[in-house]
Amino acid sequence: MKTIYFESTAPSSVERTVREMNKWRPSGVLSLASAISLLVALGAMAGLTATVLYGQGLSAHAAITLCIFVGAVWFWIFTKVEDTYVALGAAVALVISGTLPTQSLFHALGEESIWLLMAAFVIASAVASTGLAARGAAFVITGARNVRQLAHLTSLGLVVTAFAIPATSGRAALALPIFLALRGSLRDRPNVTKMLSILFPTVILLSAVSSFLGAGAHLITSQVLESAGLRGFDFASWLLLGLPLAMVSSVLATELVLRLFTSKSDQSQGLRVNIGQLQEQSVTRLKGPLDLDEHRSLLLLGAVVVLWCTEPIHGLEPALVALIGALVVSSPYYGSVKLGAALKKVPWSMLIFMAATLALGSSLVTSGAAHWLASSLLGPVELLGPAKPVIFVVAVVAISTSAHLVIQSRSARSAVLIPIVVASAGAMGVDPVAAAFASTAAAGFCHTLTSSAKPVALFAETDGQANYEPRDLLRLSAWLGPANAVVVLLFSFFVWPHMGLPLFPSH
Repeated sequence: MKTIYFESTAPSSVERTVREMNKWRPSGVLSLASAISLLVALGAMAGLTATVLYGQGLSAHAAITLCIFVGAVWFWIFTKVEDTYVALGAAVALVISGTLPTQSLFHALGEESIWLLMAAFVIASAVASTGLAARGAAFVITGARNVRQLAHLTSLGLVVTAFAIPATSGRAALALPIFLALRGSLRDRPNVTKMLSILFPTVILLSAVSSFLGAGAHLITSQVLESAGLRGFDFASWLLLGLPLAMVSSVLATELVLRLFTSKSDQSQGLRVNIGQLQEQSVTRLKGPLDLDEHRSLLLLGAVVVLWCTEPIHGLEPALVALIGALVVSSPYYGSVKLGAALKKVPWSMLIFMAATLALGSSLVTSGAAHWLASSLLGPVELLGPAKPVIFVVAVVAISTSAHLVIQSRSARSAVLIPIVVASAGAMGVDPVAAAFASTAAAGFCHTLTSSAKPVALFAETDGQANYEPRDLLRLSAWLGPANAVVVLLFSFFVWPHMGLPLFPSH
């Protein structure tokens, strides 16, 4: 029998996850894509220049920004050019055109959010290297007595990982060995293993909203709001708003996955996952008392999260807290990982992509391009009278839910959507911060295609064995997409206003 290992992989496996996802990206690349993209960009430039000449309210800098923005979106949607390359190229084009100051681009690489994520990845690498995550997963899973309990306990465990591992790709890479061990133990129950293979990425994606570090899109949303002169989010405020939604969405998704991919007899049939079975397939110690490194990692992780949540009390910036944690966890006498080794595992491509999209999104807001584009797109909504705020919110959630069909990167979707949402919300009678949060939360649904999200691609096939088919994702999305959008709308209208995020500003 082939041995399947519980590897103590750190979130550095994001790079492998990206390669897996690229394998599943649409192969229908248009011939002469670069030439076509150039023609489209030139055509857009001509149209926008005409708008400036005719005095219809769009400045030259805004016109150039909008052209570059349209070009970047085109490349993200229709070509296989790497997302980071496109974002960085767009940012450089903004600088060359004189629209974005050079220092603004380089300052984006030094943004607090970039340092925060970098240090968080170092901490996550140390936690994962101790095997603490695998031990915790084994403890949760072995408490199940039937398939339904197994599904819900797995879901709960995955929600918790959002506070330990930054970004959905890192969480998926860490959870994959756990799924493989379960698949080995349940190989005589194919319906259950298929259900679990779909459940893992589904909950990972939906529960990301629980943590400010759950997805790079969250940091981009906060930065775009601050660029527009509005209040952004911190770890505590995001936790307060996002965790309840993550729990409700995850429970709903778990029940839906159970009903769609297992029968009632599968769900009720007795089950006992023995930790000894898992230990046979694991190189990590899964039982017995915690060792010194595990104790230290658990203590450090808890201290960092508490300090993030209590920032208003002590005044330490989240990035500084994360850096202190990274130094402690890699210190010669206390740490469980060497700093140099941990830094090599940081997904720098993702951080550079974030910095470039931050520059692009901020430029859209500050140049006035986002406001002009929003006014042009939402002209018909103005005719709806008193109903326009509600219709606007519903439209934002619907578009954010379906945007993954054309733009695979979650961060890129935020860079595209959030500046327009922020620029248009005020005119629609909606609070921009609330609208931006609802849009970002709705964008957590990206399950329709294997190429829609990296975790979905990673769990689709392992060790040359298909875990689920594309039609399974379509079947899930037909139910989960509308259901998740409704949940986000219910929270937007009825829950978040009582938590300090009113959808409609009081007059």
